[in-house]
Amino acid sequence: MEKIDFVKEWQELELRLINQFGKKPDLQAILFLIGMNEVGFSEEKKFTKEQKQDLMHVATCVLLSQEDYYLFDHNDEEGWPHYVLTKPLPEYDLLQQELWLKKLVVKYFEKN
Repeated sequence: MEKIDFVKEWQELELRLINQFGKKPDLQAILFLIGMNEVGFSEEKKFTKEQKQDLMHVATCVLLSQEDYYLFDHNDEEGWPHYVLTKPLPEYDLLQQELWLKKLVVKYFEKN
């Protein structure tokens, strides 16, 4: 039952994002959006490849903090949040990691 519910919730989230942005985002794009939201970037601007990776890293930390794998530590002088790892991450293969992140994304959007 949980798998069916998750698939439905993921599809509803994708539809919501399609309606908002006009196209279906992949997981990386969703991580980028979460990162922008968490850092406080609300306007479109050009980001370097490194900044894009940093935003996706912030998003991943935020998502994993929902299950206490990361804990917010501080914002640096430029306003970027920093997190610390609080316990070892599970050893998932790539497909398991993606499914886990998607479940955490759904949980994140339920709160926001």
